[in-house]
Parts: sequence; structure tokens; C-alpha cells
Amino acid sequence: MAAPASFNEYVKNNAEAFIDRLRTAVAHKSVSGDSTLRQNLIDTGIWLKGVLENLGVTVKLHDLGKQEGTDLQLPYLVLGSIGTDTDKKTVLVYGHYDVMPATVWQGSGDPFTLDVEGNVMYGRGSTDDKGPVMGWLNVLEAHQNLGLPLPVNIRFLFEGMEEVGSPGLDDFIIKEVQQGDFFTGVDCVCITDNYWLTTRRPVLTYGVRGIAYFTMDITGAKDDLHSGLYGRMIHEPMTDMVKLLSKLVETTGVITVPGVEDQVPPPTDQEREQYRLIDYQLSDLWKDTGGRQVELSEVPADLLMGRMRFPSLSIHGIRGTFDTDDGLKTIIPANISARFSLRLVEPLTPDNVIPLVTEFLQAEFAKLNSKNQMRVNYEGGGLPWVGDRNHWNYQAADAATKAVWGNNLYPNYVREGGSIPVTLTFSEQLGKNVLLLPMGQSDDGAHSSLEKLDVSNYINGTTVFGEYLYQVANAQT
Repeated sequence: MAAPASFNEYVKNNAEAFIDRLRTAVAHKSVSGDSTLRQNLIDTGIWLKGVLENLGVTVKLHDLGKQEGTDLQLPYLVLGSIGTDTDKKTVLVYGHYDVMPATVWQGSGDPFTLDVEGNVMYGRGSTDDKGPVMGWLNVLEAHQNLGLPLPVNIRFLFEGMEEVGSPGLDDFIIKEVQQGDFFTGVDCVCITDNYWLTTRRPVLTYGVRGIAYFTMDITGAKDDLHSGLYGRMIHEPMTDMVKLLSKLVETTGVITVPGVEDQVPPPTDQEREQYRLIDYQLSDLWKDTGGRQVELSEVPADLLMGRMRFPSLSIHGIRGTFDTDDGLKTIIPANISARFSLRLVEPLTPDNVIPLVTEFLQAEFAKLNSKNQMRVNYEGGGLPWVGDRNHWNYQAADAATKAVWGNNLYPNYVREGGSIPVTLTFSEQLGKNVLLLPMGQSDDGAHSSLEKLDVSNYINGTTVFGEYLYQVANAQT
């Protein structure tokens, strides 16, 4: 059962109105990482509730209480429900209405004013994740105005703290599964919070890497000291730090913390062939690197396995001396802190890499015979997840993608290099198949200083969402 032609025509004919809806959404400064904008964030959830209700959805705002360690109110979980027909399947849709900060913006205008230039819409949250969330609202509007019954029941879960780790979300899901009824009857899950692998072919995502985030602090003298006066007289924290960081990973990307790489089995010949068949070229990577050829391999399949199939360790920076650009400093910093993270694949978990990393760095620090103090801190993380790509949920999304984008643009099946911890929570707690169905392209620049979403992806993505619901309704289970 395909979507009615009237639905497809409605989406096409109302593109400008749908862009206006996204424009309104982007105007809400729902930055979860900025405490001064917390009321804006809360108000965005309330606004979203009103829009959903106008589209026939029954909505509850779930209060998550205070943010840990603060007096800040957490934004609401927006829980929507439409359809109670027990003869229809029920789809749980997840998205988020919070966005990253936009203190540095390279666009021509305000980051919270949607700037449409031809086929491109610039604005904070346009692709992450307000565009996809508005896409679902567009689907509801089309059915409401056309008088079409939805082919499935839908449960919406939109959160407001995804960009800062989703505090309270896992606890809510676990408790609601045990004691509530919001998830009762859910047959499958659709997450729309990721992106295509390239700019030319849709994807369906069946896996994400986990993450383990660390800081390492080294403390020396009580205060910063002059290098001309004290260089080669004291143990310098920065020297120790550089030595330790260099022990974590090779320039080839191989993690040198003992016991990490050893846990991951090598890919089978069948897996290698799957990665070889994915539509990806070196030029796709060069677009992301600004044309600079800094790839670790010239074989696209090896690059993709490095992103999706193997763990990685990235050093993000050292906080200490050069936090501001105020001249050529010659001090010896007294206290410095490095940040690094591991992206995890099965069977790696934060619990089993924390002791490996911590004990390794402690042992390496001891070898330095330094009189400084070193401490490793685990700051948080999430588990990796791999779903069943042969499930009818994926078959429905595959058919929907081909119906909208054409058979020549059949979707590639990929695993995401980033981390979306809620995928595993849904999979484990609900026991249902989880699908990641992206709207935007690889060059959208989510989190960047020039985030965008193409109009064509927004409108076609809306049509894909609608078509997907019809394909789910028709799927053989």
C-alpha cells in the first residue's frame, strides 16, 4: 500500500508553508547548553505541544524535574499520541527540539532566522533536528487537511536535552515501560536524527558507535611559572601530558591502549564486501576536509570500516595556557586538562574500557618518574548498538525511499560513526526494531557555524516519512 497521490501532491504544493513552519521552529532559541536560554527551551516544548494538538495529536508534557546539580528546570518531554486502532501497527517516532549554541555563525544573518537561498536553508537546528521534527508535523497536516486517516498509530517522543546528553530520558523510558502505558502496543521505532553518508544517495542506518569520554588532569607547581626562569628546573605538566597522549593512539588510528583493539573481531569477507558496495568515494571525504587529502587509506571500504566498524580514539584538546589569543606566552602552566574520547563498537562498552584506559595511563605516568600529579576522569558515555537490517521496519523504509527518490537512488545500509545512545535504550527496553531514517545530507554541517538543510531534502524527506508509514502498514510481520 503506497501513499495516496493526493498526499504526495499536497506536500509538493505546500512547500512554502512547510518552510514557514521550519522558519518558526528555528526562531525558537532552544539551546540546551546555554542556561541563560533555558526558558526559551522550555517555551519551545510548550509551543511544539500546541502545534501537535492543532494537528489532532493528544499531547502530554512530562516534567523531568531539575537538572542535576543546579536549580535549572529541565525542558519537557513532549509525548504525543494519535491513533488507537488495534488493527493498525503503532510506530514510535523520536526526535529532539533542542539545538547547539550558535555563538559563532558564518551565515549572512541571524542563526535563528531561517535564511533561504535557492535550494539551501541556513539556520541553527535546520537539519539537527528541527527539520525532521517539522517533517513529521507536515505529514500530519497533509492527512488532516486531506481528510485521510493515518495508516498507522503514532507515538511521538520529542526531547529537549539531546545535545547535552539527554539527562532523565533513559530513566523515563525504563520507568514508563515498567509502570506506564505510553509505549504499550508499539511495534517499531523510527529515529530521525542523523544524516546521509554523502550528498547524492539516501541511507538507512542500522548501527551506531558508543562513546566513552575522558579528561586527564595534570597538576604541577602551585602557580604558572616563567619558562626562562624555571625551564629545566621543574617537572612540567605539559611535557607529561604530551608524552601520555602520544601513548593512546598511533597516527594510523590504531588504539594502543592494551586490550581495546583485541576485543573487536576482524570483519568477515562478507562484511568487507558489504562495505565495498557502499556508494562512497575519496572525493566525498575530501569535501568534508576542505579539499585536503588527509585520509588514512585510499580504499573507500577501509575508510568506512574505520568510521563504522572499528573503534577510534580522538584527542580533542588541552586546556591550560593558550585558552585566549593574547600574545606569545612563555609560561609553564601549573594545571592543564586534556580531553579525549573513544568511539566504541561491540563488544566494547564504557564499563570495560574505563579500567583499561585508566590503568594504562597510570602505568605510563609512573614510567615518567614525574613529581607532578595526574588524574584520569571518566565523564560519561553510551553503548554501541547494531540493529536487524533485515527486519520489516527497514524493508518499509527501503521501499519508501525508493518510491520518493527513485529506484536508481536505492538507499545504502550504513552504521553511524557517531553516537545516539537512545537507540540502544529503545531496543533493549521495548524489545522492538529500531530504524534510523535520516532527512539531511552529509554536508549539512550539524553543530557547525553554518548549519543548513536543502529544501529538496526537507520536502522529499517529508514525503519519505509519509510513505514510510504506509509501507509499515502494509509490511508482513
